[in-house]
Amino acid sequence: MSESTNLDFNNLDIEKLAQGLLENFKNVENIMTDFSKTYEQLELDPFNLKELYTEWFMTAIRNPQKLAQINVEFLQNAMHLYQRSAMGFLGINAEPVIQEARSDRRFHHEDWAKEPIFNVIKQSYLLVSQWMRSLVADVEGLDDHTAEKVKFFTERYLDAMSPTNFAATNPAVLQRIMETKGGSLVHGLKNMLQDLENGNGQLKIRMTDTEAFELGKNVAVTPGKVVFQNRMFQLIQYTPTTEKVFKRPLLVVPPWINKFYIMDLQPKNSMLRWFVEQGHTVFVISWINPDERYSDIGFDTYLEEGVLVATDVVQQITGENEFNAIGYCLGGTLLSTTLAYMKTKGDKRIRSATYFTTMIDFSEPGELGVFIDEEQIGSLEERMNREGFLEGSSMAGAFNMMRANDLIWSFYINNYLLGNDPRPFDLLYWNSDSTRMPAKMHSWYLRNMYLNNRLCKAELTVAGAPIDLSTVDVPTCFVSAVEDHIAPWKSTYAGAQLFSGSVRFILGGSGHIAGIINPPEGGKYDYRVTDVLVPDPDEWAAGAEKHPGSWWPEWQRWIAPMSGDLVAARQPGSSKFKVLEDAPGSYVKARSGSTVAVAPPKLPAAAKTESNAKAPKAVKPAVKSGSPKAWTIKAVDVSKAADDLTAITGIGPKLAAVLQQKGITSYAAIAAMSAEEIKTLLLSEGPGYSRYDTSSWPEQAKLLNGK
Repeated sequence: MSESTNLDFNNLDIEKLAQGLLENFKNVENIMTDFSKTYEQLELDPFNLKELYTEWFMTAIRNPQKLAQINVEFLQNAMHLYQRSAMGFLGINAEPVIQEARSDRRFHHEDWAKEPIFNVIKQSYLLVSQWMRSLVADVEGLDDHTAEKVKFFTERYLDAMSPTNFAATNPAVLQRIMETKGGSLVHGLKNMLQDLENGNGQLKIRMTDTEAFELGKNVAVTPGKVVFQNRMFQLIQYTPTTEKVFKRPLLVVPPWINKFYIMDLQPKNSMLRWFVEQGHTVFVISWINPDERYSDIGFDTYLEEGVLVATDVVQQITGENEFNAIGYCLGGTLLSTTLAYMKTKGDKRIRSATYFTTMIDFSEPGELGVFIDEEQIGSLEERMNREGFLEGSSMAGAFNMMRANDLIWSFYINNYLLGNDPRPFDLLYWNSDSTRMPAKMHSWYLRNMYLNNRLCKAELTVAGAPIDLSTVDVPTCFVSAVEDHIAPWKSTYAGAQLFSGSVRFILGGSGHIAGIINPPEGGKYDYRVTDVLVPDPDEWAAGAEKHPGSWWPEWQRWIAPMSGDLVAARQPGSSKFKVLEDAPGSYVKARSGSTVAVAPPKLPAAAKTESNAKAPKAVKPAVKSGSPKAWTIKAVDVSKAADDLTAITGIGPKLAAVLQQKGITSYAAIAAMSAEEIKTLLLSEGPGYSRYDTSSWPEQAKLLNGK
């Protein structure tokens, strides 16, 4: 290793080091043995990659000449690497055969360049990666969708096989192992097992310390009040900070796939706070986090009992008949559909629309397209029909896969190989705070938007009305991000041309989140903007002038003339719509698998509106009476437990809480039970608990109790 990281071996107590390593690796062995017994039935091929790569191989071998050429080039490069690495081991400098891209942060540790052995490992990996990419690129005879899937999953395989992801070939990890006598690996494996337990057998890597944040305390703190709620959403009205406000209020429609407070993380980067400071009366929809009882809720309901009801409430609270609206991501898709619906009813209350990273034309969905085909949607529908919803973590996993090195493997290395605990980060806290999606609605959305692209073709009927976006003639502003991998900007640009009114297009820097949440004070990135859209997006980008910094002030200059005169600031609520609770409300606090949950509310009598939407109906249960699933999860104060049950191998924090709920709070209680009795107790919680091996728990408990 290099001098900067090398340990002083002359001052090491080798005997103590060896003893420490031996003890810790014994712990590692015990942990892995327990892991293998506990998680024996994981689904190893959820994307059916076996059939995918079989199809690729059978097509690729039809062109043996191309395969031979690729293999010969690889062998030649491998021979060059062998020769130059031999020179490196002899102390002779040699030019590398291949180098990583400047943007590749995996190999920033100096030993990857200075130490011959690590340099060879790195270059070998880069050469194999280059070879595999060549094998799957431009395979003649393979249909485009299959080809994209093969390339996508090949990249994910290469991400996973990086030498930085293995303890034996990562110099930073080896250094940490020596410093901690192997303790870092033990702590890392405990972190892994805790994540597996929290994920019910699926490895859900914690990206941040989720205990470091609390909604309304240090995130989502912009002052405001919940002024309305029904079974679909809570409506938040924010407290004004100026004496005068624009006459037209502003309604924000976030996506239902994640929570609205991405726009209100901290005061320094809160978009909602900034809107308020500019003089807007801001209303935000906070969607319910649905459970299995919402399984038959469709897209129509999100329009009728969601955006339309919110529109009615905003009108009645402010007394205004015209206002502006913003839709973020899928919320923008819903907003555009709502505007087309309102057009059929002669409803002209929304007078301008802004769309953040919104796809309306789904013909080029980017990398998300690899997850969209009949086979995969059918498989997803089977799972949703069993549970009544799609767990939000499933979608989060797909998004993370698209940026695996940043959103998966960097945390894998930090938490498991280096044995560090996750660090607090508000954005990653929000990212982990996933929401569920009703089975019917999500299936409809995937099929009609992504799979068949019916919205832009005017082929949809929603809530009994034909949806034709070309009839929408209100002033429109699209804001997209140049590096967005979820809503590619060229796709959003295509959708922006579907409306008949004036359209401004703003292209900011960075990606799906950072490109939007970019406050002016940060001085980050740049943006392009024009009011004239040519058919070709590349031609548009080449001709649009770049401006430094945030696009937020540019949007404010656009929206201000359409916001009316200044009037006295409006406090949240009205005589008819009483304040229900402080922002951010209770709906947003319902976390998947947490102790915080809310019951689906009844529509308050004072909140009845004159909307074109149908009156809210009771939701039919999606499961039979007596189902073990429940809306509210009982909370347990773990701090009052007499003993730390997680000291027993095989019991993690989540399982310890289950045992404590059942009155098992001490080593003595477990020691007094047989393994079969413990197993029976766990099975009373559900069949998923059959995976736990309880055979050694009583004996372990006796030993711990005797200490």
